[in-house]
Amino acid sequence: MDTLKELFGKKIKELRIKKGLSQEELSELLGIAERNLSKIECGKGFIRAEKIEKLSEIFNVKPRDLFDFDYHKSLETIREELINDIKQDDNNLRLLYQLYTVLK
Repeated sequence: MDTLKELFGKKIKELRIKKGLSQEELSELLGIAERNLSKIECGKGFIRAEKIEKLSEIFNVKPRDLFDFDYHKSLETIREELINDIKQDDNNLRLLYQLYTVLK
């Protein structure tokens, strides 16, 4: 399982790429060295609190969104959650099946 630093780094890298910024450009906007940004994105370093606010401004997201890692769940975890929801409620099974048939 990924650590908080690793998950945060993945999120920052994803947002940076989505915004079309290089590491050099983002590090300039943040006022940190490019090597420090690289460490953050690799999960080997972390950013100071005041830079989190700056990141949220750059990426136009709320600070809490920088820590939304649900989409990084393992496939096994997702599978278990879906199976448990299906077992607990027949309506969930019907809804998931409808979604499945639409996407199929």
